[in-house]
Amino acid sequence: MTPHLIDVNPALRVSAQTSPDRGHGCHAGLTLRRWRPMGATVLLVAGCLLGGTVQAQVTTTAPAGTRTVNEWLSRMHEASRQRAYTGTLVVSAGASMSASKVWHVCDGNQQMERIDTLTGAPRTTIRRNSDVITFEPESKTAFVEKRESLGMFPELLRTPSNLIPQFYSARETGVQRVAGHLADMVEILPRDELRFGYRIWSERQTGLVVKLQTLGEQGAVLEQMSFSELQLDAPVSMDKLERLMKDTRGYDVHKPVLRKTTPEAEGWRLKEAVPGFTAMSCHTRDAGTAQAPGVAPMQWVFSDGLASVSLFVEPFDPLRHGKEKSAAVGATHSVSKRVGDHWLTVLGEVPPPTLRRFALALERTR
Repeated sequence: MTPHLIDVNPALRVSAQTSPDRGHGCHAGLTLRRWRPMGATVLLVAGCLLGGTVQAQVTTTAPAGTRTVNEWLSRMHEASRQRAYTGTLVVSAGASMSASKVWHVCDGNQQMERIDTLTGAPRTTIRRNSDVITFEPESKTAFVEKRESLGMFPELLRTPSNLIPQFYSARETGVQRVAGHLADMVEILPRDELRFGYRIWSERQTGLVVKLQTLGEQGAVLEQMSFSELQLDAPVSMDKLERLMKDTRGYDVHKPVLRKTTPEAEGWRLKEAVPGFTAMSCHTRDAGTAQAPGVAPMQWVFSDGLASVSLFVEPFDPLRHGKEKSAAVGATHSVSKRVGDHWLTVLGEVPPPTLRRFALALERTR
């Protein structure tokens, strides 16, 4: 069954992707601008529709102290489908901090949002479901993207068996105020060392995610996203956002052409699976001309339901690619290495050993 993703709290995810400090840097020689249209990256907060089998077992009316991990995540997902809101979102990772203004509206089927950066370079991102456009007024450039696989938190994969409870547990830890709203605090804790944990603040009445921390070893906070002010049931106009999204007058519009493919068709495979991670999508960038397999840049996306990992593969270029390297910003880690005549970058909001397992497992088949 093909995974199908729907947001829980899109505002947190989009702001993280478009923040001036974190939206355009990939420390492995690629850029998130280059790869972001292809789907999952990292630093994200949102969610997915549960698969039919799992969804039938979820009861979102259970008392807070008795909810399972799937029930918590399902409640968060449903909150964004029922509420319009505006707010100011602050994102911090390491020494970097950014802020954005958020407008979000959903009629149960269509979701729209607008994110304006308040720090760094001015940038406006408007999204309707999987269609995204980012306006950069200083350069008069607009980037049109299709995010079929959004790579968000949480990603309850629509698969015959939801594996999140196998790799994570939930623990309620209390109640706190965030942006003037009472919120239940819940920790989503990993059962092994291949993934990070999360501490989430879920607004008590609606379930909306209002704050999230990514946790490393011994509960250390690696990065944090939080609303500093939030208005629920705000009068956000979907029609107005639609008009703004279509108005590209005066902008140079860039729209990458992506092609769905399979790793096998491109000549790649994993010789050993990484526990808990499921392949979700694979795309190449279409250059408009016929290319031999393995020549076009490829992104292969995996998820364990909460964390996502992207494998970026492109032909090796000695002028751009150097020695094997690794980098980290907050909870986001990357490793890069040469694989034969190709350059591999593995990027994800997971511990470095997890990325190295992916890097070691990738091999060329032709």
